[in-house]
Amino acid sequence: MRFDIISVLPELLESPLNHSIMQRAKDRGLLEVFLHNLRDYALGKHRQVDDYQFGGGAGMVMRPEPLAACIEKLCAERIYDAIIYTSPDGQTLDQSLCNQLSMKENLLVICGHYKGIDERIRQKYVTLEISIGDYVLSGGELAAAVIVDAVGRLIPGVLNDETSALFDSFQDDLLAPPVYTRPAEWEGMKVPEVLLSGHEKNISEWRHEQSLERTRSRRPDLLERYEKGEDAA
Repeated sequence: MRFDIISVLPELLESPLNHSIMQRAKDRGLLEVFLHNLRDYALGKHRQVDDYQFGGGAGMVMRPEPLAACIEKLCAERIYDAIIYTSPDGQTLDQSLCNQLSMKENLLVICGHYKGIDERIRQKYVTLEISIGDYVLSGGELAAAVIVDAVGRLIPGVLNDETSALFDSFQDDLLAPPVYTRPAEWEGMKVPEVLLSGHEKNISEWRHEQSLERTRSRRPDLLERYEKGEDAA
């Protein structure tokens, strides 16, 4: 799987994508991430990539020409399954969307900055807009890193235990159950006996019950979606 990311500050993406699971994915040849500095396509001697808004107002807007030049160059080299713009008014990133994107081969991500990108770029090139939450970041780079991490870890072979991702929170619209490790007793608090029993069926049932209870108390909106899915099935 390949990600191409367009940014005015690509260095912001270097650290989160060059360590841990993402680095192992790249080392194994399962994931490729290429960063493209928009300033390589900047205009004039001042290397301009942004300008004032028409109609006035605070904040600069990323100009269409540098973005179009970069996008056109990349699209001439390969076909993208989606051209993504990280935007507060995009579709909220959730596990279902991550699962869908993990099945793709080539994804292009445009990181907004300043007040955003010229609307005409969105109209002409962007096929999917993604928000990682109802808040505003200084730029789209952190959102792009979240997308790459959330999607990349789902690629078969990336995680050492390929079944691990199947039991993550949100995979079935439920939060994950509590987890424990050694020691079996710590500061007077004991691991639930069922987890020490070795009885797989009882452990599975306990975990499902705990997932239901945790989702009911913390994210009832998810539980409603889960129950609708159960009824449909």
